[in-house]
Amino acid sequence: MPKQKYYVYIVECNDGTFYAGSTNDLEKRLYQHNNLKSGAHYTKIRRPVILVYSKACSSYAVARKREAAIKIMSREEKLKLTML
Repeated sequence: MPKQKYYVYIVECNDGTFYAGSTNDLEKRLYQHNNLKSGAHYTKIRRPVILVYSKACSSYAVARKREAAIKIMSREEKLKLTML
């Protein structure tokens, strides 16, 4: 059985702000951010969002740790990440 993949990601919201998150199903999570009432309130009121960065991680713990690091980055640091 293949090992489960986890992702850390950044989406850019309609107002130009960034939102960082982590998930085990990136496609499903992007759909949730753009279409469902459940999920992150931050993105729900700033739709549509587009994926600008994602990275596969070896475990959920690693993805969450990277997400926490991204969330404390400055906007400029996040912009640099999205341009890699």
